[in-house]
Amino acid sequence: MHTFANKGPENTQTTLKLALEKANELQTSLVIATNTGQSVQGLLDLMKEMQIERPVIAVSHVYGMREPGKNELTDEMRAYLENQGVVIVTAAHALSGAERAFSNRFKGQGPIEIMAHTLRMFSQGVKVAVEISTMALDAGRIPYGKPVVAIGGSGSGQDSAVVLTPSYTHCILDTKIHEILCKPYTG
Repeated sequence: MHTFANKGPENTQTTLKLALEKANELQTSLVIATNTGQSVQGLLDLMKEMQIERPVIAVSHVYGMREPGKNELTDEMRAYLENQGVVIVTAAHALSGAERAFSNRFKGQGPIEIMAHTLRMFSQGVKVAVEISTMALDAGRIPYGKPVVAIGGSGSGQDSAVVLTPSYTHCILDTKIHEILCKPYTG
């Protein structure tokens, strides 16, 4: 496992390269978190440079995450990525979703948010990788029972990559994390 000294976007290029190499080795899909599409565009550029073709599933925030009625992934970027063959999933967060409304309103933590906090003990990006893979599986965009390489980060950019076999949200505890390819040092 590669460990970065710090979290953040400065780790994006190395994370993408490690993830792409592993996805090529395993002949599997890449699932990548995206807010603006910038990291996905970087992954596509790297795939072209390395002459590797793998399916790419980009998972964006829901509409209204930052501003009611809006999505951070612009219509133009969404169209560009889809034109490049990227499958885009926009869905409620598997590790918060509706439960967040209750914790915000009533000041407590439910079991799903506790699971999210537990995964953050590895890194925010590892939590994101598990979450987006589950969301992609729920949406029918990756095959059931097959490992994928998932890429997540800490705010912006990417700093964690994981090989995992996700489960559907309704049986998320059956998810198997096989390998953490990279993550930032947590201290």
